[in-house]
Amino acid sequence: MRTALNRILLALTGLVLLVVGLSVLVGGLDLQRRWNFTMPHWWPFTGPKDVLLTAHDRTRYRAHDWWWPVVIAALGVIVLAALWWLLAQARTRRLRQLRVDSGDGQGALLRGRAVEHVLTSETEAYKGVEWARAALGGKRGAPAARIVLGLAPDATPDEVVAGLDTAVLDRARTSAGLDRLPAEARLRPVRHRASRVN
Repeated sequence: MRTALNRILLALTGLVLLVVGLSVLVGGLDLQRRWNFTMPHWWPFTGPKDVLLTAHDRTRYRAHDWWWPVVIAALGVIVLAALWWLLAQARTRRLRQLRVDSGDGQGALLRGRAVEHVLTSETEAYKGVEWARAALGGKRGAPAARIVLGLAPDATPDEVVAGLDTAVLDRARTSAGLDRLPAEARLRPVRHRASRVN
């Protein structure tokens, strides 16, 4: 949902900036006269000395009592929306709690950090993995794991991924009582100094 909203807001912002930029470019460079075409009557710029808002347009509502409260309220809404958008980007998508089937019909909640810690330590203990970081996302009843791991120089990526699925993730699925635990694994090579042979 947040990704779709980001894309829509960025697309709208880009479209507004593109239209304003093109209108300034066409009017400022006087391209109408150079290329011999006319702009529509509502177009704000018809020459290099034109402005977006005339002095009359800028000052005609100042005498009304409603003008400044409306301007301040509109600017306040824009600032609050921009702050909300900024804070939404910084918000983590980590799963705080995981719902586990306890067998009594009630269920239990397991801390997401605990599951991440176990996934990290078990992944690091696997042969060919030098370091790992795990994070849980998704929903309480349908979590998804994201694992980033550093491969040792002698590791085979296919074997590491297969072992990660059959050993580490399968154990996590079983212990948490989950039918499925989709995971995204990102493999990174670990740099080492070249070994000297005497």
